[in-house]
Amino acid sequence: MKNSKKKSKNLPLLPLRDVVVFPHMVIPLLVGRESSLEAVEKTMEKDHLILLAAQKEAKVNDPTEADIHRVGTVAEILQVIKLPDNSTRVLVEGIFRARLKQFISSSPFFQVEIEEIKVDIKHTPEIEALMRSVKTQFDNYVRLNPRISDEVANSLASVDDPERLADTVASHLTLKIEDKQLVLETVLPEERLRKLTAILSMEIEILQIERKIFGEVRKQVEKSQKDYFLHEQLKAIEKELGKKDEYAVEIESLRKKIAEAKMPKEAEEKANTELDRLSRMMPTSPEATVIRNYIDWLIIVPWSKKTKDNLNIENAEKILNEDHYGLEKVKERILEFLAVRKLVKKMKGPILCFVGPPGVGKTSLAKSVSRALGRNFVRMSLGGVRDEAEIRGHRRTYIGALPGRIIQSMKKAKTKNPVFLMDEVDKMSVDFRGDPSAALLEVLDPEQNNAFNDHYLEVDFDLSDVFFITTANTQQAIPPPLQDRMEILHLPGYTEEEKVKIAELFLIPKQLKVHGLKGKDLSISSLALRQIIRCYTREAGVRNVEREIASICRKVAKVVAQAKKKRDKIKITARNLSKYLGSPKYHLTKAEEKNEVGVATGLAWTEAGGDIMAAEVSTMKGKGKLILTGKLGEVMQESAQAALSYIRSRAKNLKIGESFYKNLDIHVHIPEGAIPKDGPSAGITMATAIVSALTGKPVHKDIAMTGEITLRGKVLPVGGVKDKVLAAHRVGMKTVILPGENKKDLEEIPKNVKRELNFRFVENMDEVLKIAIENKKKVKSSKLKVKSSRRKEKL
Repeated sequence: MKNSKKKSKNLPLLPLRDVVVFPHMVIPLLVGRESSLEAVEKTMEKDHLILLAAQKEAKVNDPTEADIHRVGTVAEILQVIKLPDNSTRVLVEGIFRARLKQFISSSPFFQVEIEEIKVDIKHTPEIEALMRSVKTQFDNYVRLNPRISDEVANSLASVDDPERLADTVASHLTLKIEDKQLVLETVLPEERLRKLTAILSMEIEILQIERKIFGEVRKQVEKSQKDYFLHEQLKAIEKELGKKDEYAVEIESLRKKIAEAKMPKEAEEKANTELDRLSRMMPTSPEATVIRNYIDWLIIVPWSKKTKDNLNIENAEKILNEDHYGLEKVKERILEFLAVRKLVKKMKGPILCFVGPPGVGKTSLAKSVSRALGRNFVRMSLGGVRDEAEIRGHRRTYIGALPGRIIQSMKKAKTKNPVFLMDEVDKMSVDFRGDPSAALLEVLDPEQNNAFNDHYLEVDFDLSDVFFITTANTQQAIPPPLQDRMEILHLPGYTEEEKVKIAELFLIPKQLKVHGLKGKDLSISSLALRQIIRCYTREAGVRNVEREIASICRKVAKVVAQAKKKRDKIKITARNLSKYLGSPKYHLTKAEEKNEVGVATGLAWTEAGGDIMAAEVSTMKGKGKLILTGKLGEVMQESAQAALSYIRSRAKNLKIGESFYKNLDIHVHIPEGAIPKDGPSAGITMATAIVSALTGKPVHKDIAMTGEITLRGKVLPVGGVKDKVLAAHRVGMKTVILPGENKKDLEEIPKNVKRELNFRFVENMDEVLKIAIENKKKVKSSKLKVKSSRRKEKL
């Protein structure tokens, strides 16, 4: 067998992206590149011969000389058809192999010099044996591959040219471009046939496996289930390759996690049932995703994980005192729980409700309870929740269903006995989707919450070990059935003394640290703190006090950062406070400067604490009208009418003309008319002012009073006594008149305040008048103006 080469020849070159053309092969080619189109046109003008060579990378749009293989096929262009999309279809027939010697030009198309690769073939027994082997293997390949017709195999039966046989077989095999190019570049037919024998053996084995896979899958699925068919094919392929099914591994992993979760029997049975369903489903099925999410939730919920309670009562008391000043009743209740827990191994978790104005430390106190007990802490805000499903979850039939916020929070807590804070329980609302407070009845009932049923999980979850704490600003906004299930602890607003202590012990050190300052950089005097509390904030808690302290710290931090040398400590006093915080935002209500006729000082309660309030009364000729001004609420107006009726019934004893109501109009005014006021506790104050105006006797300026009046003149108890008494003390009152039944409330009042005030407890209005009104000669009554701070007052 000799290898000989023909004379060189110059031809246009057509680079091919994803095809290799063999000699004796007729194939249509789609030509779209401008350079390729010009090469085709040039070829059609001459002898119709062109060199077809494959690109090394199909993705290259503009190939260079280095991107083209050096062995190709010289082909004859049989037909050229132009298509509507401006591309051209070219029908070519391969003639002989050729080697690209050199590139003559590359513009406007590649012009190359080629030489024909020709081989002298001798029919040896070895070649004959290889040819028979290739024909037999190709027959088997055609029978297994439905994409090739039997006619192709029949046409090769009469071929006795080994080169032609090899090229024809290679052109019909489903091979990668690199493999086909390798066959094309193999010059000797004997070597080419050997390579094809190996390739055909491998292809036949692959087709046999495919047929086996197809047969196995066909028994399990219907033809329409395309996705399932592909998945089963993949499984069968992995089985042939000796790989383990990843989906089966995942199912076994879930089964192991279910066993490790230590679920109750009911939940474990439910989880295993759903897992068995999942194992029989296709992984890409939408229902499989739903079941998988459900099983994940069952696994991740803390069915049995618990933290051990720290039952050291002394340590718990220390932690509570470190974090909060005052709040003795609440702290005592927490310590009582610890004491009982220490004596009783199994007890139901308490359900406490902290009720108090904003900023008094309800939420932070719950965190301190968690730290004292050594339990995990989780918080859920109920503000604005109006859907019952937010608490109980959605059923799994809904798209995107999830467990309720109770179960979600338990997942976040990671244990079944956390301290669980439900913030703003009074801010829930009701609409057509249900009442969330009704869903909470089961959660917050110690007799029921050991079997809380979430709509999503559909199995009972034990909440009896959870320490539930709820918070609210007003008790009236909590539904009565929910109140009945909770132990309500009232957190009153802080007194001025308590605010000063909190600022000194907690707020100032915290803000110094936050702003990068040290004790040597800044100090704030007690008088300055009192000034901040009185004139820059108006609240029951200490949030705004902290904001004002933070404002001072920022200004001091700026001074310290800009200082080029060490400077002295900046001292904030009552005198220089306005330099850092500006002019005061609020002004304290001042007591009367002298005894006045028709003016009595009452005591009011607001969300910001207690305050004093003046009641002004003026009389004038008229027809007996009672005029009430100052934006008084309905209850307060009724109190004024009750006071007037009492005075009319006692006119003779009070030495007032019995027909005064016929020819006098009485005007009762409570200053700060833009601020709404309501409540019954101003009853004795308005009655005293009316009697003073009618008798012309002044009221003692240093006496403040509070109490509800009845038609018979009885004085009934009122609320907010502590805050009211502190307000009276703050403005310098000497005597405070209180209902007799409020004597018990003096226990909450600081000792220093009790020492400086004279408390007079009364049962009826006659006693009030004896204490409050001067027993002197009558003076002419007049309408007086009293300054007071602008804020909403509840009397």
